[in-house]
This record gives sequence, structure tokens and C-alpha cells, in this order.
Amino acid sequence: MTQEKKIEMLEEMLELNGGSLKPEMILSEIPEYDSMAKLSLIVMMDEEIGKKLTGEDIQCFKTVKDILDFMG
Repeated sequence: MTQEKKIEMLEEMLELNGGSLKPEMILSEIPEYDSMAKLSLIVMMDEEIGKKLTGEDIQCFKTVKDILDFMG
């Protein structure tokens, strides 16, 4: 899966306009990245990517790139 496709998936999950996320963006500075988004991320990783994501994993994510890297 391309990085662009992964970013599109994250933008859709966060209900953001296409092209609004960049890999270098800090997650804590994205208002839409809240506790509900984190739960959605866990579900998306399991259903779409086939990876188990834990709360510990999420706490380690600092940038959009960290999530993209985890996605593989």
C-alpha cells in the first residue's frame, strides 16, 4: 500500500479533507486526533491493515509518520 493511500485512510477516519495530513505533522496538534479517533484507529488497523494496535502503541505515536510506519 502506498503512503498516499495510507494518508487517505487516516484522513477519512479523522473526517479531514483530502490533502490535509502530512507525515511530519504532530498528532497532538491535530484537533480531530482525539480519544474517539484513537479508538477508530485501533479498529481500522485491525480490519483494514490486519495489525493489532494497543494503547501502548498509540502512546508512542508522535507524528503522522509514526502511524504510517506502523501500518507497514
